[in-house]
Amino acid sequence: MSDSHFYPIGTPGQPWGDAERAQWRARQVRQRSYADEVLQRVEGLRSRFDVEPYGEVVYADERFPLFAIRSRNWQPGLPAVLVTGGVHGYETSGVHGALRFVEEHAARFAGRVNLLVAPCVSPWSYERIQRWNFDAIDPNRSFRADSPAQESAALMRLVAPLRGQFAAHIDLHETTDTDESEYRPAVAARDGKPFEPDTIPDGFYLVDDTGNPQPEFQQALMEAVQRVTHIAPADSQNEILGSPLFAEGVIRYAMEELGLCASVSGARYTSTTEVYPDSPRATPEQCIQAQVAAVCAGLEFVLARA
Repeated sequence: MSDSHFYPIGTPGQPWGDAERAQWRARQVRQRSYADEVLQRVEGLRSRFDVEPYGEVVYADERFPLFAIRSRNWQPGLPAVLVTGGVHGYETSGVHGALRFVEEHAARFAGRVNLLVAPCVSPWSYERIQRWNFDAIDPNRSFRADSPAQESAALMRLVAPLRGQFAAHIDLHETTDTDESEYRPAVAARDGKPFEPDTIPDGFYLVDDTGNPQPEFQQALMEAVQRVTHIAPADSQNEILGSPLFAEGVIRYAMEELGLCASVSGARYTSTTEVYPDSPRATPEQCIQAQVAAVCAGLEFVLARA
């Protein structure tokens, strides 16, 4: 392990304790407003959708109410689709892609699909443009019983009454340059492990579920997204981030085993989107549009098979 790769908190080879977590937390700076950028837009949807509080994230003296957007006149006979964004708060297009989808596209699916959208699962992290939560925990490795992450536990409580009733769940994410420069070194330091450098794929890709692969669903999303932005190529090992490709831009993770958000719904069709906002070939607007395209394609796929 090169010293140049060691994160500036903690002692090499030793996992963090409370002091190191507090030191890490002190480095996090509020950079944007969840209330102004997310909650105001959610409030603006009340005339067309049911806006449902599903909990609150409380850290020190900060409180963040959590809201989901639900189809008005939910009809039990219709296919249901769950859309989640902002599980990692720093993944901006996931949050704004989910909101944009509801604002501009959800109406055309009214009466055909039951929608449940949680646009910003991790508000503390959204404000700090951070992957982890206040406790230096990755919410997207925490969707399991007795979750240590408030954000993950709240979403699981929201979804639990409907688990198994969803046809699809699309979880909107990004892979950024800071994954390599900040977060992977931080994970290694936190866990007392060596940092192993990797490369960031330039472009959009999808993560399917190893335990429930749905290649046709992934292909439908990919075809829609590639009209908006470019698809990440495989590396020299025909992999993306150490995982083999099963189709262009598609890898697989063990969703439930890893505690990933896409495992919470019990849906037949699941996908985690990964947009690359740092590419010179993509703008922030394209990243949002790519997320919207993936959601719309997922809904059309479900309807074609309903």
